[in-house]
Amino acid sequence: MALTLRRARRKDTDMTSGSIPRLLIEFAIPLLIGNVFQQLYNTVDTLVVGNFVGRQALAAVGCTGPIINSMIGLFSGLSSGAGVVISQYYGAKDREKLHQSVQTNMVMTLVLCVALTALGVSLTPTMLRLMETPADVFDQAVEYLTIYFWGISGMLLYNTGAGILRAVGDSAHPLYFLIFSALTNTVLDILFVRYFHMGIAGAAVATIASQFMSALLVMRMLSRSTADYRVDLRRLSASRAILAKICAIGIPSALQMFITAISNIFVQGYINRFESACMAGWTAYNRIDAFAMLPMMSLSIALSTFVGQNLGAGNYQRARSAPKYGMVMGLVMMLVILTPLMLFAPQLTMLFNQEPEVVQFGSFFIRIISPFYLTFAINQVYSGALRGAGDTKSTMIIMLSAFVFFRQLYLFVTYRLIGGITVVALGYPAGWAMCSVLLLVYYYGFHRHKQKNIID
Repeated sequence: MALTLRRARRKDTDMTSGSIPRLLIEFAIPLLIGNVFQQLYNTVDTLVVGNFVGRQALAAVGCTGPIINSMIGLFSGLSSGAGVVISQYYGAKDREKLHQSVQTNMVMTLVLCVALTALGVSLTPTMLRLMETPADVFDQAVEYLTIYFWGISGMLLYNTGAGILRAVGDSAHPLYFLIFSALTNTVLDILFVRYFHMGIAGAAVATIASQFMSALLVMRMLSRSTADYRVDLRRLSASRAILAKICAIGIPSALQMFITAISNIFVQGYINRFESACMAGWTAYNRIDAFAMLPMMSLSIALSTFVGQNLGAGNYQRARSAPKYGMVMGLVMMLVILTPLMLFAPQLTMLFNQEPEVVQFGSFFIRIISPFYLTFAINQVYSGALRGAGDTKSTMIIMLSAFVFFRQLYLFVTYRLIGGITVVALGYPAGWAMCSVLLLVYYYGFHRHKQKNIID
């Protein structure tokens, strides 16, 4: 294990010297690979049920996404706080506090496993009704979500274990376990749905089974470790002081993720007012969209790291050059991505379902929304740069204002004044555009006076 950690540390990227574009690309590519496999979970479910069950099942899986993400968002935010605390004690070589923080994190996770399972299972029908889920989709959506939430502990335990390993410098093993889990999910999906004819329940069972496998792998590794971050399930204990520190760091992030996910539930509610073919087309678009955005999101994280490292090293000119390179790279990247999306929208939608109405709606969503990926690139570049400069609070406020409050206001007003699926589909691009405007104004206006040393 010590050898693994030494290798991981040698692979750390020093961004304070060398070609800026090369460093950004080299740092972003491993992130992109991990995110691609993370996205495979729900994408495989939609591919399999859309082709072997039907458009109602495809619509059902799609409309459950925002509900699942709201629960996961709460956990991920708190988990990120735990990762920061663990990494700080690991870097400080405080063996006792490191051990306590790992044990406290595990206790918190086990409590959340019970709480989120109970909340998810009990609130599933209510949340689907609030989203105005159509009758021909409702029962399958309840079935999928109920099974998913009964098995959500596997996903939570994997993310906790992976977060501990990443916090101490081991990014390789979490990626290996994730790849194994994604491939297992693919095999089980096909086996349960196509050959065992388990329908949408088979897709849900395949997902939670693969997540539990990855959880077992990461927990086995941590429980057998001899390092101070070893997980001892027989002697779990929690430190109030460390728990308070985890919550202080993690709760703001948890709230941001949760509020954003709740906002997406309301967006899905507008989509659910239309027929199941429209919902299925929207689901296909969302899965394609999730992959299309990954390169830009990975570049944004790379920019945060680049700006942070160079500000820490006192390389202010190099730090303020990063957004300029990032903007060129991001716009070119999004143009390269959106061009085939526009050209092959029907063929891409047909990967999920081949019914003509579903293909028509999916192609429509892709072609009307993908040109706005250019505005998405802008807000990702500047939000990444601001986070790297340590200005996370302003970034959070701007993104919540655009992606939650403005988007909901836009949908509320335009749907009542104009109506129709077009104005609903433009809800996401409207949020991206507003976020880009606000970030540009803040970055070159107010932020200039706060951080003159990094802004031209």
